[in-house]
Amino acid sequence: MTAASRPAETPLFAGAAGDISVSFEFFPPKTEKMEEQLWDAITQLAPLDPSFVSVTYGAGGSTRERTHATVSRIVRETALVPAAHLTCVAASKDEIGEVVDQYWDAGVRHIVALRGDPPPTDGGRFVPHPEGYASAAELVEGLRKRHDFEISVAAYPEVHPEAVSAEVDLDNLKRKIDAGATRAITQFFFSTDAYFRFLDKALAAGITAPILPGIMPVTSFSAIRRMSGNTEIPGWLETMFEGLDERPGPRALVAAVAAADLCKRLYEGGVRDFHFYTLNRAEQAYAICQLLGLRPKELVG
Repeated sequence: MTAASRPAETPLFAGAAGDISVSFEFFPPKTEKMEEQLWDAITQLAPLDPSFVSVTYGAGGSTRERTHATVSRIVRETALVPAAHLTCVAASKDEIGEVVDQYWDAGVRHIVALRGDPPPTDGGRFVPHPEGYASAAELVEGLRKRHDFEISVAAYPEVHPEAVSAEVDLDNLKRKIDAGATRAITQFFFSTDAYFRFLDKALAAGITAPILPGIMPVTSFSAIRRMSGNTEIPGWLETMFEGLDERPGPRALVAAVAAADLCKRLYEGGVRDFHFYTLNRAEQAYAICQLLGLRPKELVG
């Protein structure tokens, strides 16, 4: 093949404009070593100037205190905007109200409102507290009455595993938005078609709030399978990670490129806001942002 007939050499991420907004999700640490890992990740990702960083809440409210401690430290020691996860599980409205007031007093102005995963003792079935909220929509409404929070909720492009149908699931999202939610953040996915079809259906249902794509780099393929629920795992992705279970270094490199390619295809479809599930690891999320053209900004904190 001559030079004249060779296809133009256009690297995969050449010309990435970097005109995107990002947010990152962390989970509260259980040990001192995990705390060091979390704060290392926060320190590394902070210069990318995320629009917010969220901190998760364990099943059955099991990490309530640790979530609050992590969020409070973010407020005290960084210039980042923290979003605290809050669920309906195993708590009365009054108990949730106390937690919400503590967040407000600590300077937190953003809540990620979720129904939440039930504790294992409930057999995997959500049972509302007799004096609590029965759904995320009710929780959003309660938050709106208590303080003027910015509120994010969950969305499922490939349908929540417990939903009776896609229509019922979409109606649930609309109830959350109508109750006062600011935006939705999706469960992770690997199909851009599934995401864009979901956006079309949401718009047709009258949902105009932003729906941020949740991006999960593959740190462990077995873990992705375990967490996937109704999320389709395409054959090409499985092939891409074949033989890498015991090779964390190469697996991390492949995962970053795969996730960045997903983001690039979303970008080409008009997406400019991305939410990354970091699992308290900075390297992959940082690498993906780098490939997408996002560069560090100086933060005062």
